[in-house]
Amino acid sequence: MERGHNSGVPDPPVVVTLYTREGCHLCEEARARIREGGHGLAYRLDVVDVDSDPDLARRFGEEVPVVFVGGRKAFKFRLTSAEFRARIERAGARPA
Repeated sequence: MERGHNSGVPDPPVVVTLYTREGCHLCEEARARIREGGHGLAYRLDVVDVDSDPDLARRFGEEVPVVFVGGRKAFKFRLTSAEFRARIERAGARPA
């Protein structure tokens, strides 16, 4: 099946994964910047608590938040709304 902006079949949303943990103020900031930067664009935010899985807790340790866009590591610790928007647009996010 043909997909794309001109095919009439909508592109799937860009998948954004935010690795976080409870009580992390930087994680809360990252989530807010993601919401602001992604406003009006088609993306899906998956929030994953690294403490819910021992492998993730070992992988990320105290180094959260970490943001993956389209399966690739995009940000660690801090991001701005503008940086996030530019990254998901490059990954193919279209207006919602």
